[in-house]
Amino acid sequence: MDFDVIVVGGGPAGLMAAIAAAEQGAHVLLLDKGDKLGRKLAISGGGRCNVTNAMSIDELIKHIPGNGRFLHSALAAFDNQDIITFFKNLGVELKEEDHGRMFPVSNDAKSVVTALLNKMRSLHISVRTNSPVQTVLYSTHACGVKTMNGEKLSSKAVIVAVGGKSVPQTGSTGDGYKWAKAAGHTITELYPTEVPLTSEEPFIKEKTLQGLSLSDVSVTLINPKGKAIQTHRWDMLFTHFGLSGPAILRLSQFVVKALKKFKTKDVTVLIDVKPDVREEELVQNLRHLAESEPKKAVKNVWKGIVPERYLLFIFDQIGLSPDRNFHELSKEDIRQMAKMLKGFPVRISGTLSIEKAFITGGGVSLKEVNPKTLESKLMPGLYFCGEILDIHGYTGGYNITSAFVTGHAAGLAAAQSYVH
Repeated sequence: MDFDVIVVGGGPAGLMAAIAAAEQGAHVLLLDKGDKLGRKLAISGGGRCNVTNAMSIDELIKHIPGNGRFLHSALAAFDNQDIITFFKNLGVELKEEDHGRMFPVSNDAKSVVTALLNKMRSLHISVRTNSPVQTVLYSTHACGVKTMNGEKLSSKAVIVAVGGKSVPQTGSTGDGYKWAKAAGHTITELYPTEVPLTSEEPFIKEKTLQGLSLSDVSVTLINPKGKAIQTHRWDMLFTHFGLSGPAILRLSQFVVKALKKFKTKDVTVLIDVKPDVREEELVQNLRHLAESEPKKAVKNVWKGIVPERYLLFIFDQIGLSPDRNFHELSKEDIRQMAKMLKGFPVRISGTLSIEKAFITGGGVSLKEVNPKTLESKLMPGLYFCGEILDIHGYTGGYNITSAFVTGHAAGLAAAQSYVH
């Protein structure tokens, strides 16, 4: 027997699984096809690494709309507060930012990766990089792996932590799905989530607003009858191909599902730049401002309500000259302006590809995985953790929390079940 536990994949789930298993006394080998470990960790949170989120467990699960409830058992054993303590014990102090997001005080993802690698060294975990796995070996149970260069490595348990199909430059290219299928597992339909949206609107194609970001806006996806499907409030960005930014990324999985459900070529997203003010109130505010300086051009009076570039864009969209003054404005003009600031419609034709998404929706069916141990219900000794599972959350530390929590549960269970 070469090893007690073989972990395939050196992302957050794999690293945590290897550490948890080794802490139980297991002889662990971690294989990764890339040249260095923790590549997705190193680029997460804009290179600062959003390690977890400090929200309550109920809130945390709400922010993992893709089957977050499956994590209840694993979170009961090792939750977000335990992740914070875990890193503290490794010498990585964390700080809380907006929306509960936890970052290293150093603001450097490398400090997180380095701390994990040092921990692995101290536990004498064997690591092989540049070692792509061809397949997982099965007999009556998972009994090892075969590498691409034909070497067979045996073990008592195998933990698959190779990620989904998103951000393939970090090594997650969907390799694990075929190994899961070979063990009899169902892979639910894969689709991009946390992904920028594409639009064929003329103003997008002409790059009129490219690079403009709007902060603290509310974006709402509506169905073909005009009813709201989902709303998210955060920052957003206009790009050369459509819309992006945190609020948009959160809306993306609902856009993917709506396009499919309604079989339309596009769906509409409404941008509300004044989410705390009702439309009627906004009409009064705009009127009041214009009236207070009646001789001034409205573009100057209304300046500062929203970024100037966006304000001028809205003037253009409603066909109102920005040089008019209060006396030249009709009630209808003001109402139109308020309406557009409260709900500017953008037709969305789709999203960027799954490879461009931050997270993969879909994966190994959870009906076939034990929620407490993350062991396959179909193949003893086979474990799954992280993004290969049919679990996905919003950006903001939720997916990484899911990876650490499932990795910890899998590593612990593999060591306890197959080592002692």
